[in-house]
Amino acid sequence: MTLAEQKSVVRKAAFAARKAAFDLDRGGASGVLSSVLAGYRGVPLAGYMPIRSEIDPLPAMAEAAAHGPVSVPVIMGAGMALRFSRWTPEGALRDGPFGARVPEVDDFIEPEIVIVPLVAYTRAGGRLGYGGGFYDRTLEGLRARRATLAIGFAYSAQEVGELPLEATDQPLDMIVTERDVIDV
Repeated sequence: MTLAEQKSVVRKAAFAARKAAFDLDRGGASGVLSSVLAGYRGVPLAGYMPIRSEIDPLPAMAEAAAHGPVSVPVIMGAGMALRFSRWTPEGALRDGPFGARVPEVDDFIEPEIVIVPLVAYTRAGGRLGYGGGFYDRTLEGLRARRATLAIGFAYSAQEVGELPLEATDQPLDMIVTERDVIDV
């Protein structure tokens, strides 16, 4: 089985686990993330606008926005790194690629902390995303310029023992779930 086929098999199972956790989520899943981010007040932060069954970071992002700049990813094109546009809880949004909303007017900033959505993760900091490589390219570029903290945000049900990873897959520094914080 090729690496791509292995990733596809893991993605299918992980999507099912994430959807089951999402269906049980009664709100408040971002409480642990809020606690973590409180220790980084004022540091430029990138979150994300949740799609499908992704765990929702918006309450934690709104709290962080009271203390410093918060942004969300904007897909610039296939094969390109993400850019991050300033976001506020009350700001106007427009439809972006893949169903994620983005700020109506782009005001790009460079984050030092990136909250990363994912499909599956390992306790060692491995991350499986959707397969487009957007976060891998982005984290590689950000980390080449300065220390950048990559925080994976997921349901605990998305944890797996191991992942089929490539050399280009960027590791997470921390994983935050609805239950706990995993320092890598």
